[in-house]
Amino acid sequence: MKGEGKEKILLLTGALGDGHNQAARAILEAAKAVRPDVEVVTVDFLEWTHPYLHGVGKFCYLQGVKSLPSVYGYLYRKTRNENTLSNWFKRLKSFSVRRMLKLLRDVQPTVVVCTFPSAAAAMSMVKMHGLTGVPTVTVLTDFTDHSYWIHPGTDRYLVGSEQVRASLLRHGIPESRIAVTGIPVRLSFCQSWNRTRLMERYGFDDSIPVVLVMGGGHGFIGKELVSMLAARPQGQRPSARFIIVCGRNEKLRQQLEEDLRGAGGQVLVTGFVDHVHELMAVSDLIVTKPGGLTVSEALAMELPMLLYKPIPGQEQDNASYLVKMGAAVQAKDAEQLSAFLSHLIMDKSSLLALKKMAKLCTMKEGAINALHSILATQNYHVPVWQESRQAVYANA
Repeated sequence: MKGEGKEKILLLTGALGDGHNQAARAILEAAKAVRPDVEVVTVDFLEWTHPYLHGVGKFCYLQGVKSLPSVYGYLYRKTRNENTLSNWFKRLKSFSVRRMLKLLRDVQPTVVVCTFPSAAAAMSMVKMHGLTGVPTVTVLTDFTDHSYWIHPGTDRYLVGSEQVRASLLRHGIPESRIAVTGIPVRLSFCQSWNRTRLMERYGFDDSIPVVLVMGGGHGFIGKELVSMLAARPQGQRPSARFIIVCGRNEKLRQQLEEDLRGAGGQVLVTGFVDHVHELMAVSDLIVTKPGGLTVSEALAMELPMLLYKPIPGQEQDNASYLVKMGAAVQAKDAEQLSAFLSHLIMDKSSLLALKKMAKLCTMKEGAINALHSILATQNYHVPVWQESRQAVYANA
């Protein structure tokens, strides 16, 4: 067998939102940094199992979240715990068993890591049918629990906080199968950066606060904030400089550049960037939707957060957790957004209080902690390959 005796991680992720991919990337980076002897293979679960339909599915998901958030939130709440509806959704086989088994045969991992809930469901199913014994780890990428992450074939759950650990215990998960590692973020968010040098590089005035605005990897940004910035008077010293990151939404970036043309140098609009850590390092505040990875990165950078327009469901749970911990404030509407933003820009003591709580909440070593837990999990079992039973399911 190729690579016999070598530790090999198969990372299964998915591109519904950017957080699942970023968590997988963080684990890959950690492996390269501290365990270069470990081979890591990353696969987009949706693209692998549905090579022709994954793009359509991704589009439908994004449009649904954007256009019908209340429906998404309703289904999320109704399926949070194990019940008839959640079990019905779990029984829907949204993947090809044959392609899953082919992937496992081709890669032959010593451990499988799922940062995407559908991948965790698929691995659980093939394990519970006796088709493989490879240890499986699920990485929860939000500060909350939900039944769609929980499956009987999972050997270990990696979670971001003690609160999530307690929730999984209430779901009946044995304590030995839960590790509080922190949500994995890339190592660049865990380093110290020279803010003065970065401010000089970006041409920023150190006496003017910098506000970073992010809407997730797909650039969901509230129109109220854009209108607020566009309406700011010209010709006077700005109270703050804004950096707006539109992610992969190129149409939004072009629209914002047009709408904010009159704002002059007060607003910098950018598309997807791979140096978000630098933008966070120069910022005094971030205004964002509370996606699990974005807020974890902000916590690691000890960056105060003003949260706005969370998706009902996991993002609202993230917001509630962060507000309760004192690391963020949440604006319920455009009026509150304007009031909180003005207050935080002017009141350094409020920003400092949020920054201190962010420092207490963060687990900067999340990716490295996760890697060590993953490698320990692979010792639970020796992978078992049952070719005869695989052949039966391959033709199913």
